[in-house]
Amino acid sequence: MKYVDEFRDGEVANGLASAIAAEVRPDRRYNFMEFCGGHTHAISRYGVADLLPANVRMIHGPGCPVCVLPIGRIDLAIQLALEHGAILCTYADTVRVPASGGLSLMRAKALVGKTRGDVRMVYAVTDALKIAREHPEKEVVFFAIGFETTTPPTAVAIKLARAAGLKNFSVLCCHVLTPSAIMNILESPEVRDLGTVPLDGFIGPAHVSTVIGSRPYEFFAEEYRKPVVIAGFEPLDVMQAIRMLVRQVNEGRAVVENEFTRAVTPEGNEKAQNLVSEVFELRRSFEWRGLGEVPYSALKIRERFAEFDAERRFNLEYQPVADNKACECGAILRGVKKPTDCKIFGTVCTPENPMGSCMVSSEGACAAHYSYGRHK
Repeated sequence: MKYVDEFRDGEVANGLASAIAAEVRPDRRYNFMEFCGGHTHAISRYGVADLLPANVRMIHGPGCPVCVLPIGRIDLAIQLALEHGAILCTYADTVRVPASGGLSLMRAKALVGKTRGDVRMVYAVTDALKIAREHPEKEVVFFAIGFETTTPPTAVAIKLARAAGLKNFSVLCCHVLTPSAIMNILESPEVRDLGTVPLDGFIGPAHVSTVIGSRPYEFFAEEYRKPVVIAGFEPLDVMQAIRMLVRQVNEGRAVVENEFTRAVTPEGNEKAQNLVSEVFELRRSFEWRGLGEVPYSALKIRERFAEFDAERRFNLEYQPVADNKACECGAILRGVKKPTDCKIFGTVCTPENPMGSCMVSSEGACAAHYSYGRHK
């Protein structure tokens, strides 16, 4: 049955490829940005770009939460383990991102034997709560990263910690917001024009949109005249979204369309939105790797829950740190360069020895290109 399904999917994919080829105009180019790293992964893994006409170009966006985390934020997490003796809990990909001084959270873990701290990989924020309960004598900090999709579970954890009276649990909050990043891209001349070729539209992230809904993207379509199609992460979803974008461009339309109707609604998950609003508020500014300081693009813990804010508890002060000069992650995240434009891609920088964040996560553009041989 599996092979029958794959055969049918292949037939559908070829049909979509033919439909796209029939609809594109030979006298123009189409440049679409897939915002989310999940789409980048699907495009590379399934060879979606190989099925598209030569004048349809897919551009990688900044939608990998591990990739956009700046070095200074990882340094804060390392500081908590090495200098404050905390048990630092975070997701697996995060521990491999290079930080200052040749360190990463994984390398810091090898040093914490000389201190009171530790670095632990967890699958969910509830794992960090469990560790806090089991080690009441230790400070336990959850290094919270991700877009709107992973923010509600962090909010739940903070409320559970308060209800349980956990005094040794806190959160280093680095949750970021998708609409602000899209705004930054559209406002940047470097990204907006991509040299001499304009950016024609976006494939919107599916999982994020299940939380925030499709309405937040309407502003970008109306104000900047850029169509947005929210798409699932299967290759057929991506191809259908590309076809919908091509059709909008040809017809001179710029609206928000929802390909992922099986999970995304206009209003999104209002219960999750209310939960996030209860626990978090907007930061005035937050640094993104590649995008720089982006106003109102991230969340911080509200005063009401200040006792669970690691930045306040440990008096942490953020210091920006420049990326490795040889690494092109910043330009790749802005969409102005491809992974293969980086001189160290696939040689000095590999998934086994990442020099930049884009080579760490499976959703990173460099890791996706390398893992599926799209650079060969």
